[in-house]
Amino acid sequence: MLKIQLHEASKRFQYEWIFKNLSLQLAQGDSLAITGGNGSGKSTLLKCISGAIPITSGDINFEHEGSPVPESDWYRFLAISAPYLELPEEFNLLELINFHFNFKNPLNQIQPKELVEFLYLDQHLTKPVSHFSSGMKQRLKLGLALFSEVPLILLDEPTSNLDKKGIAWYLDLIDKYQNNRILVVCSNEPREYEFCLQKLSLEDFK
Repeated sequence: MLKIQLHEASKRFQYEWIFKNLSLQLAQGDSLAITGGNGSGKSTLLKCISGAIPITSGDINFEHEGSPVPESDWYRFLAISAPYLELPEEFNLLELINFHFNFKNPLNQIQPKELVEFLYLDQHLTKPVSHFSSGMKQRLKLGLALFSEVPLILLDEPTSNLDKKGIAWYLDLIDKYQNNRILVVCSNEPREYEFCLQKLSLEDFK
């Protein structure tokens, strides 16, 4: 069981506070929407929770099975899909999936060829990722995150570059594979987070 606690967490870039004195607790089964307008700091908060960038003051703590997790090991417990996440585009689809699962265990021991069917990419196994459309890359990012066997899923603008059919696919994927994990969604589009049980507006922490 993974638990995450933020206690008066604050982040500042030079003289601008992105968020201040933010406290919250998350445990497996929780779902949180982080909302706010463009440039409000949603992605920054997500990066702080992932350990990618440090907070300026306060604390963020991970606890697994009752024991504290050092910040250097947080990455083992999470998967992320975000617009700024770069895919290694020199790989073809099958190579990229195999590469990803060298670092994460696949959820339910799903096999690569089964996964690409879920992603509607089974006709593109040997195509270089550099030749994928933006929508195909987005489905791939979401699939790699949600089909990783980790207790924390971080999603930033999850339906960017997805059409109406892709959005329905995303919502169905969340419904089936959240699997009692912590789910954090950064968005200013209600359709992307309407299923979240908790909501946090960054405007309240300026």
